[in-house]
Amino acid sequence: MGLDFYTGKLADAVNWARKFSLFSYPFVTACCGMEYMSVAAPKYDIARFGAEFPRFSPRQADLLIIVGTITERQGPALRRIYDQMCEPKWVIAFGVCASTGGFYQNYSTMPGADQVVPVDVYIPGCPPRPEQVLDALILLQERIQRGEGHSQVMLKAEQKNGPGYDVPTTAIRPRTAHLPGGEKTGQ
Repeated sequence: MGLDFYTGKLADAVNWARKFSLFSYPFVTACCGMEYMSVAAPKYDIARFGAEFPRFSPRQADLLIIVGTITERQGPALRRIYDQMCEPKWVIAFGVCASTGGFYQNYSTMPGADQVVPVDVYIPGCPPRPEQVLDALILLQERIQRGEGHSQVMLKAEQKNGPGYDVPTTAIRPRTAHLPGGEKTGQ
């Protein structure tokens, strides 16, 4: 009983430290970037929440903020950036274009960043107000404190059950195009 008590308190302390030391990687592609920049200005001051220093290397970041429209060609680059980030990692979709594809309903626009990476918090609006960004950051901090961030849940599941996937396993299909004739192997 005593060991469980100490590990629980240690996990709470680690999550408290994580929620106030977010290192963000801004993936800015469109007009929402202006509103994102205003959040760091003195009027809104994102520094109060411990997320003021953007990191422009994914290996130094643990919060990916996707700002703007994501095209199908940008999808693999976005996934590569997400994969290079350290664990645990969190994602915020900033604006309606990053959340749902926005008013671009065509073949080249991805209908939401969650098609490529798991998103923890969505911020609606075109463009969203800086107050909405701060509300989303507070919501994410609450989820981090409770240990409910997507990557935190996946890490717990991997420790319990072995390696997991961040997409539904029904969506994972074996690649057979590389085999002669496209036939499946007997594996």
